[in-house]
Amino acid sequence: MALRYAGALLELAEEKHALDAISADLVALGHMIADSSDLQKLIFSPLMDRTDQARAMGAVAKAAGFGDLTQRFLGLVAANRRLFALPAIVKAFQKMLADKRGEVAAEVTAAHALTDAQKAAVSEAIKRVVGGKVSIDMKVDPSLLGGLIVRVGSRMIDGSVKTKLQKLQLAMKGVG
Repeated sequence: MALRYAGALLELAEEKHALDAISADLVALGHMIADSSDLQKLIFSPLMDRTDQARAMGAVAKAAGFGDLTQRFLGLVAANRRLFALPAIVKAFQKMLADKRGEVAAEVTAAHALTDAQKAAVSEAIKRVVGGKVSIDMKVDPSLLGGLIVRVGSRMIDGSVKTKLQKLQLAMKGVG
């Protein structure tokens, strides 16, 4: 279902020459959903009336400054009682857009927010390994303590301090 909604939005955005604007709106929406428990309750609650959900999502979209097409799309999703699928729709849209542009999607999780120079260095390193355009989704997870986790397709490189400490702990249990 998410693929159908994402595909329809991608086609519409392409017709309106608004791919970058819609993509930026959806990235912001994805971060908002991940960061806000109230927004999660709104989209996942089966108890809310569809008109209340549509009105609330409209207010969220307007306050976030989303474009008209994104606002109308969110209204349609709310009217069809499919808000629970928004995280999957956002991911599917970003994947389809990256495929269309010939980009490889990479997910980078860091212990703290990276500076622009660090982001550029990580992006360049991934480009050298992949050998093409890369779109990077940056996330922050303080539980990593330090280092990065990089996912490109089915490959994962875990250079986090948390994982290194876990491996060290396992190794020390085996010695004793």
